Amino acid sequence: MNYTHVIFDFGGVITASPFEAFNRLEAERGLPRDFVRRVNAADPDHNAWAKFERAEIDATTFDTLFAEEARALGHELEGEAVLAVLAGAVRPAMVAALDTLKTKGFTVGCITNNVPSGKGAGMARSEAMAAEVAGIMARFDHVIESSKVGVRKPDPAIYQMMCDALGVEPANCIYLDDLGINCKPAAGLGMHAIKVVSGEQALADLSAALEMPLV
Repeated sequence: MNYTHVIFDFGGVITASPFEAFNRLEAERGLPRDFVRRVNAADPDHNAWAKFERAEIDATTFDTLFAEEARALGHELEGEAVLAVLAGAVRPAMVAALDTLKTKGFTVGCITNNVPSGKGAGMARSEAMAAEVAGIMARFDHVIESSKVGVRKPDPAIYQMMCDALGVEPANCIYLDDLGINCKPAAGLGMHAIKVVSGEQALADLSAALEMPLV
């Protein structure tokens, strides 16, 4: 297949999964493992998380609404604590792969579900992390942030936005995301979707799809 464009999710792909950070938070607070995911999975299109990713509410409102949703599931956890651990550590090998793709003439894009919190697209909590993320974001030919466009994955519209912006057919695109629910609509449009379980696995699968070494 003649793939010309590679489109990346950010959190959980370019950076380590935020779920790892959520699990550490849960352990520190004595909460059940994956409790944050349970809260965010309840009413997934209209809960506090979904509204925040579409920038329909601000951080203060998110803090309150998330706490109410957590309480409804039997535990105390404020939204601010979740936001504080949200930005994951950058995976250097993924950044190196971005540079290789650019050198080889591929167009690269980023579709990220994020919230209007922290510093920049990666929701960094420090200036140093924000600068690192900004340097990565500058490598992409086009970036779509859910909190800026008011649409979030897995809505198929956000993938089509990327194709329209880059002037490419979905069939010529590879899409990487750490959530299967976000890979399905990309595949439904005709993209070659790769579910990211680890950085090593993602690069191996991408190398195989492109028939070129990235690791």
